[in-house]
Amino acid sequence: MSNDLKKHLKDYLNYLLVEKGLAKNTIIAYQKDIEQFINSLAQGSEQYSFQKIKTTDIINFLLSLKKNNISPSSIVRKLVAVKGLFKFLMMENIATYDPTETIESPKIESKLPKCLTQEEVERLLDQPKVTTLIGIRDKAMLETLYATGVRVSELISIDIRNLNLEVGLVKVLGKGSKERIIPVGKIALKYLTQYLSEPRQILIKNNLCNYLLFVTVAGKTFTRQGFWKITKQYAQKAKLSKNISPHILRHSFATHLLSNNADLRTVQELLGHSDISTTQIYTHINQEKMKEIHRRYHPRG
Repeated sequence: MSNDLKKHLKDYLNYLLVEKGLAKNTIIAYQKDIEQFINSLAQGSEQYSFQKIKTTDIINFLLSLKKNNISPSSIVRKLVAVKGLFKFLMMENIATYDPTETIESPKIESKLPKCLTQEEVERLLDQPKVTTLIGIRDKAMLETLYATGVRVSELISIDIRNLNLEVGLVKVLGKGSKERIIPVGKIALKYLTQYLSEPRQILIKNNLCNYLLFVTVAGKTFTRQGFWKITKQYAQKAKLSKNISPHILRHSFATHLLSNNADLRTVQELLGHSDISTTQIYTHINQEKMKEIHRRYHPRG
């Protein structure tokens, strides 16, 4: 496998972990699927790069799986993994061509995204120690994530010049370089104000050219993986048993808004979804919750 493929595969797997919040076992399966596909290309030539991959390569890979009596569900998963990789490469402007675009995936039942209850969110957000430099930064990050519902990649890329504390709005750059403006909320604003009053200045080490809102202890850019580890640590302290990733706060943001009768179109705009059907999946979570309550409490449930 060429070095560029290794690097982009690693970045994709980190994206699945942090942005998509997939379970580790699922990510391991995807990694094996993609490595199997890559090794099938030109007998696994070290010089083979993703830019050389053609649609026929993928079709031949799928045909070989079928010929070797691999189960249909496993073939679908492998195709989903490969399609996801190229979708990621396109999204990151690494690839200019998606060889999987014309290959349709068989319909599989989509799982509802996991989300936290409001009480669980409170427990998670209460974990950072706001009396410390890092604690106030982490508190501001988690509060902003839940208050705005932004993606992790959007959170760690926020330009401080795009945050207006006076009016309580932040501008983020989403998928496809689309900008959107999102309300921040008074609690998140409170901790952002505290963070900006002194802790950030210490963290950036007087590097006035650093316009990132959130930075690491070394004053550098956060990675998705780095923020995932921080979130995981606080989730463990909060004794949350669910598979926690930063993305679960985005799911919780949407679910809690809709639970409190927020307009679907507004939630779509806040999340930056181009297709409202993506947002509608959160209404299904509420429906499942209602069905569970009905089953539990109705005499004929």
